[in-house]
Amino acid sequence: MTNTPGAVTGAPLAPALSSDALTGKRRVAFASYVDENYLPGFLALLRSLALSNPGVCEDFVVLHDDLRPGSIARIRALHPRIVLRRVNTEHYDTYKKGDQDNYLVRKAYFILDVFRLREYDTIITLDTDMVVLRDLGELLRLREGLAAVPQFFYGQHKLNSGLLVIQREYLSDAFCARLDATGRSGDYELDKHDQGILNAVLDGDFVRLDARYNFVKRRLSGDLPVPEDTAILHFTGRHKPWQGGEAGYGQAEDRWRGFDLSDAEFQAAYLAQPGGHHHDLLVHLGTPHVARTKDVESARKVAAAHIAAGDYQDAVDILSSVHIPLDAAWPHEVLGHALMSVSRYDEAKAQLLLAAAAPNRAATAYARLAQVAWVHGDDATSLRHATAGISVDPTHRSSRLWAQRAASVPERELGGAGDQLAHVAFYMDRQGNAGDKLLPETVRLGFGPDTTSRRWHSVHAHRLFDEAALERVNARRGLVIGGGGLFIPDTMPNGNSAWQWNVPDEHLRAVDVPIMVYAVGFNAFDGQSYRAGRFRESLRLLVEKSSFFGLRNHGSIAKVRSMLPDHLHDKVRFQPCPTTVSRQLVPGWTDPAEREDTVLLNAAYDRAGLRFGHDYGHFLAEIAKAVRGIGAHTEVRCVAHSLDDERIAFDLRREHGISLPVIPMYDFDNDGIRDLYAKTRLVIGMRGHAGMIPFGVGTPIISLISHPKMAYFLADIERPEWGVSVHDRNLGAVLTERATGILDRHAATVADVHERQQSLWKVTEANAADLRAILGE
Repeated sequence: MTNTPGAVTGAPLAPALSSDALTGKRRVAFASYVDENYLPGFLALLRSLALSNPGVCEDFVVLHDDLRPGSIARIRALHPRIVLRRVNTEHYDTYKKGDQDNYLVRKAYFILDVFRLREYDTIITLDTDMVVLRDLGELLRLREGLAAVPQFFYGQHKLNSGLLVIQREYLSDAFCARLDATGRSGDYELDKHDQGILNAVLDGDFVRLDARYNFVKRRLSGDLPVPEDTAILHFTGRHKPWQGGEAGYGQAEDRWRGFDLSDAEFQAAYLAQPGGHHHDLLVHLGTPHVARTKDVESARKVAAAHIAAGDYQDAVDILSSVHIPLDAAWPHEVLGHALMSVSRYDEAKAQLLLAAAAPNRAATAYARLAQVAWVHGDDATSLRHATAGISVDPTHRSSRLWAQRAASVPERELGGAGDQLAHVAFYMDRQGNAGDKLLPETVRLGFGPDTTSRRWHSVHAHRLFDEAALERVNARRGLVIGGGGLFIPDTMPNGNSAWQWNVPDEHLRAVDVPIMVYAVGFNAFDGQSYRAGRFRESLRLLVEKSSFFGLRNHGSIAKVRSMLPDHLHDKVRFQPCPTTVSRQLVPGWTDPAEREDTVLLNAAYDRAGLRFGHDYGHFLAEIAKAVRGIGAHTEVRCVAHSLDDERIAFDLRREHGISLPVIPMYDFDNDGIRDLYAKTRLVIGMRGHAGMIPFGVGTPIISLISHPKMAYFLADIERPEWGVSVHDRNLGAVLTERATGILDRHAATVADVHERQQSLWKVTEANAADLRAILGE
């Protein structure tokens, strides 16, 4: 690493990898070969996929060689993630069979281009004369081999054309070389019923799928009905439904015609689907539908999708484009939620009060009103609204949370303002995330042993930083911001900064004491992004104003520098999370004389779709294998940082008959959290601080990587082998092997943890010297 002014040399910068490369998240795509003649079939296929699987929206690769711009526009109108890829016709000229002008032959050749795609881990091919009728979850969850339905008419040793589920090992140069060699040799059969070259190469070596995933039309001769469990109906044969059809298949062709819709009909049909809609599809199809119809309920659905993705202004815009009747409580509530998320608080309150008039939306609306009042420091009004929410629904968790926050007694400050540092942090509620609960105190330890209000003035990051708060901060010696993943857009959204500190630019500019950003993390998940320029503008101002700007891993440093002009890059430096050096910071710390013979397991479930994708069932089954394997040596216990973390214990018992004791760490105080982690032999954790806290107290760790920050930390300590992706195909075996290896070499691994920690401590000490100089100490 090149030294820069004011920077501290630490671990090398993490490689510039994509988020899915860091987490190992499986990249899935659909693919079809499409030409102008079969375009009507492909459009029906796209519609059927969305209507039968409304929660699925993966990339769809369109292989083509002659599509017109107008045809491409029609395709794009139906799907938001179309990837156009021209087939390479030249290398097919060397193949020794087939009439290149025959569509079936060209399709059989050109679909082989799918094996030349390198961007994906799983590809599902679909023919343009197919329609999807049922859930494809089983196909999306497949992890191994090349899967297809065996041919119905010609024996089980060949796969039927149309549907393939191809895994990464087949998407390789080596397999393509085998396909090309067979194609050039002419040593294969090619007719309209099979894949010719592919069948010759595989010679029956493929994973057999049930016929319902490629149910051929010929099985319905005599106008038989389509079986109810058919997932994919394949219109094999010369006569296609869009070309007039074929006598004797009326009921099957009726199913196809159900997807022969105009764009407006398709959009309306998708919006009317029950169950979970995928954000990308809902926005893509719902936006023009709302623009055309001005339908309030559709606008609410699209706005809710925008909110779930952190696109709050888009949610405001689409609901503001329609007339919401006074008695339409749910749209008012969603608009109120969106407005408060962009800091248009007065408008939000008006919408939420309208929503509170309806009994079925009142509790949520009152909870949001309580939140708005709390953000503005009005605890009395916040408590009144929260109490109203509880009176409507005594079980309403959010109303109870805001009631607890509003009723809490502020900490009495023991020191004078001139002796204190102001501290912006997320101060966790009782029974909140254990890691976030520990962070504010540990950040303060980085500035000295006194973490009490004698030296510190607390500023909750989520409360509006108004003129009164500014005045209080400017009366202190300096302002510390951190720690934790404050650079995340959606935990407590606001329009003032678009990150966790609710600070308007004018008040940030007016801070006239030294600003020290300490061990903050860039916490966007794989698949989550900051879409608004507001965050970049606020970030740039913060860096410009800061006397010290330290991020907790080099991955965050790279992300933040990419958002800044070049002249500010040198101000961004490495400051490890102080939890990783707790042994050095906690006054009077002593390592435990003995450890319990336990391994602690932690899993996280916030934003589960972003963490697991289609692989949660695989993850759970592999964890079950690991628990059994590790449990043969050492007792495994579940440690829950938050209430939701207990789900791993419930799911393991229900799905795999494994019962684990659950430790409710969310109820522990800070000393209890550190003590528990210091006395166990190994922690296998998915949360960032289920790795950093035990590491900081000297305990070996294995990280279950479902978020880039886990990989960032392991790169900083130069121990990537202490992590394994939740998507790893052999997760159970890998975890068992690594865990038992650590347990067998426990003393040596603890010594390695201490050594790794020492390198982070040196960085922290050097930064501490700079901080003392900034504060004039």
